[in-house]
Amino acid sequence: MADAIDTPPSTTSEPDAGSRSGVRRRTFLGGSAAVAGATAATLVIADPAAATGHGPGGSDPIRHLLDSLPSVGQIPRRSRIVDYEIAELVVLLRARRLTSVDLTRAYLERIDRLNGPFETYGDNGGYNAFVRIDRAGALAQAAAADRRLRKEPSRAVPPLCGIPFGIKDSVGVKGMEARNGTHAYTGNLAYRDSTVVARLREQGAVIIGHTIASAFSGSISGTFAGNAWNPRYVPGGSSQGSGVATAARLAAATIGEETGGSIMMPAAANGASAIKPSLGLVSTAGVMPLSPGYDVLGPIARSVRDASLVLTAILGPDPAPDPLTLSAPNPFPALPIAARRGHRPLAGITIGIPQTDWMTRGGTGIPPADTYDPDHRTAFNRFKAELVALGARVKDFPGLDVTVPANDPYFRTPDRLPVPTGSPVSPATAVLSPNRYEIRYWQAVQAFADSHPENAEALRRQFGDLAAAAATAGAIPASVRDEGERRRRTLQANYQKALDDAGVDFMLVLPIGGQIGPRFGGTQLPNYRTFYQLPNALTWPMVSFPIGYDSGEGLPVNAAFWGPRFSEPALVQAAIDYQDRYPKYHRAAPADPVFDPAAQRSPGLAPDEVVPPELSNDPLVAEEAWR
Repeated sequence: MADAIDTPPSTTSEPDAGSRSGVRRRTFLGGSAAVAGATAATLVIADPAAATGHGPGGSDPIRHLLDSLPSVGQIPRRSRIVDYEIAELVVLLRARRLTSVDLTRAYLERIDRLNGPFETYGDNGGYNAFVRIDRAGALAQAAAADRRLRKEPSRAVPPLCGIPFGIKDSVGVKGMEARNGTHAYTGNLAYRDSTVVARLREQGAVIIGHTIASAFSGSISGTFAGNAWNPRYVPGGSSQGSGVATAARLAAATIGEETGGSIMMPAAANGASAIKPSLGLVSTAGVMPLSPGYDVLGPIARSVRDASLVLTAILGPDPAPDPLTLSAPNPFPALPIAARRGHRPLAGITIGIPQTDWMTRGGTGIPPADTYDPDHRTAFNRFKAELVALGARVKDFPGLDVTVPANDPYFRTPDRLPVPTGSPVSPATAVLSPNRYEIRYWQAVQAFADSHPENAEALRRQFGDLAAAAATAGAIPASVRDEGERRRRTLQANYQKALDDAGVDFMLVLPIGGQIGPRFGGTQLPNYRTFYQLPNALTWPMVSFPIGYDSGEGLPVNAAFWGPRFSEPALVQAAIDYQDRYPKYHRAAPADPVFDPAAQRSPGLAPDEVVPPELSNDPLVAEEAWR
C-alpha cells in the first residue's frame, strides 16, 4: 500500500462556485444548442440542490454513513491500491494510509497502459473505456482533496472526497466536450457541469474524464470498448465504457445513463455492481437526452455497497432543471451501506422469479431459466440456494405477461391511438414523442447542426428530417398524450398487482442468460431479456451484481433484483447482504490483457454504427422489433 505523501499546492484552479450549477435537462450541453429554444447565453439556470441538503438525513444527509464503514483494521490488504472498493478507500484516505493523488495516478497509469488512443469511436486496439480524460484537472482535483482531508476534521469531509470517477460521454462535464458516442457531436462543449457531476464535485470527487458510449447511446451490445474480462467480447451498452472502466480498474466507479438497458447490460457483461434508479430519483439535468420520461443516471461500481454510497451522494430534488425529481420521496429513505447481522438477514423477504420475463433464445412460452446455457443455469441455481440459506423465500411466480393485451395496454400492445392530423401512434409514442417535443429535442439537434455545419450530414443520417419529426410529434394532441400516460399507469398498476397477488417483495432475473458474443463477426448477445426496456417503461429500479463466471472464457454471470418504484433501499440491502457473505464474485479482478501496440488505432472517422431494432436503447426503435 502506498504511504501518505505531501503534495504541493496545485497551480490549476479548483472548480469555482459556478461548477455547482447544473445544466437544464432542456439544454443540449453547450455550443448554441439549447433545447429550451434559447441560446446558452440567455438561459436561466437553477443551481442544483447542494450535496449537503438534498438527500436523507436533513442538513447532514450522508455523514451518518461513515459510522457504517469498516475500520482500518477490518480492511484486507490488497496488492494494488486500484483493487480497494470505495467504502474501503473512504476509510484509508481519512486514515492517511494513501492519498488521492496516489490513487488517481494509479488509475491514470493503467489508463495510459491499457486504454489505447482517445477520441476513437471504434476499435482502438485497447480497452477504449475512456474516450477522453482531463489528466491535469484530475490531478489538481486529487491534490485539492488531499488538502481537504489533511486540514478538515474527518467527519466534516464528504465520503467521496478524493475518489476518482469516470462519467459517460453523454453527461456534461464543465470544459469538456460530450459527444454521446459519435464524432457528429464534435464541438459540443459543456459550459457547466451536469447536476450529477456538480454533486460529485461537491463531495470532492475526482473526475478523470468521459467513458465511451455507444453511438448516440443507441446500442445495448456495444463494440467500441473491449470487455473487461476479454476485450474480444462485447462490453454491453450503451454505457459501455462505464461498465468496462470500473471492472478493469481504470476508475473507482463510474456514472452510466440508461434509457433501456444502458446501465444493466454493461454491468452484466463486465461483472460490475450497478444501480439503475427509479425515474425521478436522480436528476438528469445536463444529460444529452434520448427519451425524457425514461432516461435515468446511476452508478456502476465494484460492489453494491459502493454503488449505494455514490447513489446517496447524487440523488435528490433538482426541481428547476428536472421537475421529475419532485416525484421522489423527500427526504428519500436512507440507502443501506452495511450488511445486516445474523445468519439469516433475508428472513421475511419473498423474492419472485417472473416466469413470463421471456428471454430472446426461447421466446414466448419458455420459462427463462430453461433458456440459460449450462454455466448460467448452474450459477442461477446456486444463487437461489444461497438466497434461501440467507433466509429468503425464493419462488417462481407468473409475473406479468406483457404479450397478453389485457395485461399491457402500453408497452407491448398492438393498439394504436388515433391522431387527428396524422397516422395513429403507439401509446409509448403518444408519451415519449411529446416529451421530446416539449424539451425541443429535434430543434436542439438542428441548432447544433446549424452552428457546426461540418457535422450536419452525420446528424441528418441519424435523425432524418428534423423539422418533420418535430412537427409530427407536435401534432399529437394533449388528449392522446394523456391516454398514453393513463395506459402507462395502468401497466404499472397491473404489474404491482401481480407482485401483490403472489406475495412477492421484489423480483430476480438474469439480464443475460448465455455467454456474450464477440464484438465483431458473430452474434453479440445470444440470449438476453426480451423486454429489457420494461423496467424503464414502468419507472422501476434494478440492481445488478455478479454471481459467478462461465467455465469457458471466464466471463461474468450477473443477476439483478428489480421491483416497484423507489424500492431501492430494499433491493440494495438484499444485494449488500448477499455480497457480504459471498464476496468472491464482486472482488474478482480480470487479468490485465496484453494489447498489441501495432493494433492501436489513432482517432478517425469510423463508419456509422448500424444497430438492429432488437438491440436498440431507444424504446420507439425497439418497438419495431416487436411488430
